[in-house]
Amino acid sequence: MQDLRSKITFSVSAVLYVVFNTRIGGSAIETLKETLWQIVQTAPFVAGITYFIVALLQYMAGGDKVPWDRRLRLFFAIGIIAGLIYGIYEYAGVDLTGR
Repeated sequence: MQDLRSKITFSVSAVLYVVFNTRIGGSAIETLKETLWQIVQTAPFVAGITYFIVALLQYMAGGDKVPWDRRLRLFFAIGIIAGLIYGIYEYAGVDLTGR
């Protein structure tokens, strides 16, 4: 059961990463383009912060490697936070209704 739960929570965190980085466009294609552009812009920063945290965790653990699923979970968590902060920055005071 733990293995199934782990897979489900991993998938949910991946979906939340995409949801928090979704940027609204005029059409579905524009939304997809803007979302992909958002992920392309923020992924290097998120990956760098994740790399630093993983290196710190491995140093503190005496050189033991962090499993890949945990690394990706960290990436998703940091990406969700970055997407939320960047989304608030982009949409603060913006009228989305177009009026």
